[in-house]
Amino acid sequence: MGAQVHVKGLSVVVQTEAGERAIVDDLNFSIAPGEVLALIGESGSGKTTTALAMMGYARHGCRIAAGSVSIGGRDILALPEIQQRGLRGRQITYIAQSAAASFNPSLNLMDQVIEPALIHQLMTPAQARAKAVTLFHSLSLPDPENIGSRYPHQVSGGQLQRLMAAMALITDPDLVILDEPTTSLDVTTQIEVLRAFRHAVRERHTTAVYVSHDLAVVTQMADHILVLRDGTMRELGATEQIISAPENEYTQRLLAAARPRQRDAGNAADRTDAQLLLEVADLSAGYGPIDKQGQPSSLILQDINFKLYRGQAIGVIGESGSGKTTLARAVAGLIKPCKGQIKFNGRELPASLTERSKDELRRVQIVFQMADTALNPAQTIESILARPLQFYLGLSGQALQQRIKQLLDLVQLPAATAQRLPGELSGGQKQRANLARALAAEPDLILCDEVTSALDTVVGAAVLDLIAELRRELGLSYLFISHDLHTVRSVCDEIVVMQHGRLLTQVARADYDRGPHHPYYELLARSVPELRRGWLDEQAQSLPGPQSNL
Repeated sequence: MGAQVHVKGLSVVVQTEAGERAIVDDLNFSIAPGEVLALIGESGSGKTTTALAMMGYARHGCRIAAGSVSIGGRDILALPEIQQRGLRGRQITYIAQSAAASFNPSLNLMDQVIEPALIHQLMTPAQARAKAVTLFHSLSLPDPENIGSRYPHQVSGGQLQRLMAAMALITDPDLVILDEPTTSLDVTTQIEVLRAFRHAVRERHTTAVYVSHDLAVVTQMADHILVLRDGTMRELGATEQIISAPENEYTQRLLAAARPRQRDAGNAADRTDAQLLLEVADLSAGYGPIDKQGQPSSLILQDINFKLYRGQAIGVIGESGSGKTTLARAVAGLIKPCKGQIKFNGRELPASLTERSKDELRRVQIVFQMADTALNPAQTIESILARPLQFYLGLSGQALQQRIKQLLDLVQLPAATAQRLPGELSGGQKQRANLARALAAEPDLILCDEVTSALDTVVGAAVLDLIAELRRELGLSYLFISHDLHTVRSVCDEIVVMQHGRLLTQVARADYDRGPHHPYYELLARSVPELRRGWLDEQAQSLPGPQSNL
């Protein structure tokens, strides 16, 4: 059962060279038993810092400077650290963003799910396993009697996320904190996980805090929304009121960024004389050892065909495992197809990256999903941008410095960014630097692989605006990979829909809202949460139901 939660005067500070600086400043709010409060805001707004402080925890370099967090009438911040640790995992539990990084790959799932109950000596192992199976049923996991015997790598991302929820709920906590628990999931999986979370929270009358940057998602989950910016509260109210009549200007901006809109790309690909740039014909590819028939042990792509014209943007959409990223890697030459052709400007591209000329490499660039891992953390942005300019264009000296400055200006980063390390930039700034590195090669085609999925709504919208603007200014072509149909529709002229490694259908911009379409496209369209209450309930019959394999 949930507990009453009162947060008063909560402040968290971080130590800097200039002294301590507040990153959460004087927050005050309450959550009634059994209610869900959403913490919403862009990256760096203090959402996760606030949620962790409600557990009595502050990250390295930070400290809780003031305030109280009362859960069930007890101020946990006034307790000694040893007592606070005793509450975590028992009365206060946490569901992290990445389930894959939270499970031990060497232990079976049941042993990990029941561990909190055993550590806190709440029940016997047999009782804990029985309760875990009950939770597996409640969370709509397939084969609930036996799924606990599997290992983390033997279940899907959506299943693993729900198993983490079972781990958090097994101790019947007073407060559950869900920190971006569906961000990394594709839309169809995300909706089933949201539905399972909401059912479990309601069934157990659990008090919950839901941290997210996705307003459409929290609209389906939360009773109240608290809007944060720069660590301060900008607005607090019932979900219906925040969505329909926001009072704060920043909240209005968040809502505007969350609503889908078409970005004008200057109709670059609408000309009848557009030149064919990329042609993919009968492409099949996969991973693992090659058998006697020339097939890889894990065949991912099967007989893919499409064309992309100069100045055009084509979106590639599908759920996780559909082959989207494998297609981009094959076009870039990072994996070698086992069948088919990739033609660029009318000439067949060598299958492997190592066989392509410097000019062929230059003309096709890829922007990866996670700028954190794509940018060398030990090099300045100047060094990162200098590498392709030297390698592809032979620039040096003053010409090199001038071009670096132009690239930063092109992606709307200040010139001072050149001297910074990636770790000193925000998520949006890192993704802009990632894009600048691709632009440094002066490519004809950029492969964008989920470039906004890790960004908050406002920053993601700004990056999409930048991509559309660069297309207008430079005449670039894009292969834009995403699991978010709204995102793809906003920047692309055409959509390629994939499932299980096959291309199911292609939909032109003029037909985005006109059917009939392939049933799977219709499913994806229905699976994108809308910015209104009740949407999830309306989809109960049309979307995948309990016990699915998502």
